[in-house]
Amino acid sequence: MAPFRPKYVTFDCYGTLTHFDMAGAARRIYGETLDEPAMQKFIKNFSAYRLDEILGAWKPYADVVSNALERTCKLNGVPFRAEDALQIYNEVPTWGPHPDVPAGLAKVAKEIPLVILSNAMNSQIMSNVEKLGAPFYKVITAEETGTYKPQMNGFEYMLDALGCGPEDITHVSSSFRYDLMTAHDLGITSKVWVNRKHEPANPYYGYTEIADIGGLPGVFGL
Repeated sequence: MAPFRPKYVTFDCYGTLTHFDMAGAARRIYGETLDEPAMQKFIKNFSAYRLDEILGAWKPYADVVSNALERTCKLNGVPFRAEDALQIYNEVPTWGPHPDVPAGLAKVAKEIPLVILSNAMNSQIMSNVEKLGAPFYKVITAEETGTYKPQMNGFEYMLDALGCGPEDITHVSSSFRYDLMTAHDLGITSKVWVNRKHEPANPYYGYTEIADIGGLPGVFGL
């Protein structure tokens, strides 16, 4: 049986393609204040609060970072400074891809249009995309859709913008909580999980697992 060839391959960007270094950013600010066990807890809390912050009405991502950091600092008994949150936010556009990304993406891009659906601001994302080493047909941000993943609205907006249905795309992400659970609920049957060790496997959601983007061309028989 021939591999499924979608009309578009759609991607999460931060974490899946771009090395999303929020943990490193937190270490650069608080690493001299917290010992290693406390730092690990701080990073875990910061990640959880960022997810919590995007589940409501849309707000600028700078506010997401600031609110999440303030709540993390409070929980961990660390003084919060607004300038620290701004420093972390301003780092985001400087982050480049995981090493495996450019070659794998470029190979797929020769055959299938690539699309990004990202929890990003318009002013952030293109700097990251330019570092990925492959052309993208469309880049859609949370600022454009007015909603953050894992909410469904962004996926619905993307499908409308592409003029296709859930059955026409393959969605690629390293996260179940942000992407693949929602994709499953919307009937996107062709999904690829990039196992970057962010989350444990969850076969219930039905996906092809790859270790990195170098394995993506093989998914499509390329």
